[in-house]
Amino acid sequence: MIKMKNIRTFLLLALPLITIVIAVTCTSSQVASQSIEPELAAKPTSEVVLRSEVQWGPLNPARGDQSPKAGTLWGDRTASGPSGFLVEFVDGFSSPPHIHNITYRGVAISGTVHNDDPNAEKMWLPTGSFWTQPAGGVHITAAEGSNNLAYIEIDEGPYLVLPTEEAFSSDDKPINVDPSNIVWIDQPGMPASANGPKVAFLWGNPQDDQLYGSFVKLPAGFTGKILSHGSTFHAVVIQGQPQYQVTNETDLKTLVPGSYFSLKEESEHQVSSKATEESIIYVRTNGKFDIIPA
Repeated sequence: MIKMKNIRTFLLLALPLITIVIAVTCTSSQVASQSIEPELAAKPTSEVVLRSEVQWGPLNPARGDQSPKAGTLWGDRTASGPSGFLVEFVDGFSSPPHIHNITYRGVAISGTVHNDDPNAEKMWLPTGSFWTQPAGGVHITAAEGSNNLAYIEIDEGPYLVLPTEEAFSSDDKPINVDPSNIVWIDQPGMPASANGPKVAFLWGNPQDDQLYGSFVKLPAGFTGKILSHGSTFHAVVIQGQPQYQVTNETDLKTLVPGSYFSLKEESEHQVSSKATEESIIYVRTNGKFDIIPA
């Protein structure tokens, strides 16, 4: 159940949608800018970054040891252009009020995160929650838990932390969605199945090769493949430990939460979930993608 506190607005964006056969129109509350240029895949076939391979540094170097840690998954948050990165918070972290020069999206991977107006009562977002922070909006970020980790992405860098004196208005709206309010649907065009892959639409416009974001849920014991048709495809494991394999390669990788993989246009990759654990993956792409059970 969504709790509405102070000036924040909790929105549930879940529309019959995507992946696989896509026919959804963009909602008025979308956060993505439609002028974003398509991103090109960086590797000939795919790229995999295990969480253990992530290189960490301060998210806000000006705060030194008091800053959360950040680790790049794709792009470069210090330069122009889009990027995606992990942020790790210590238990009990709470930032001073601040703003950002750009809007960002976040997904809670572990622990709990609070992101809101400085005077708002704490509303903790657990694993699988989705939120956005509009550019120019004054807010704080806090975290509780022994292992606090979130995925953050931006559409245009650099990512800057600025004082509240520089606050400004933005057309983007703050969004906080608890996982209990995510609506999962069967893949359009596929027979309804309680044990099949599920999808949930989060933001953007999946028509006309524009960028959009979604969750993909692979049930426990799932084995199959992902077919990507867009020019860009970024995927971050949020929950579970799926195994990933590029077609015609023998290397099988276990992707713990926080791990990342990308696909090239028209590429095919094997993916599976553990027999006793479902997997949830956040996907950012600009084209259709198919999840096909074996």
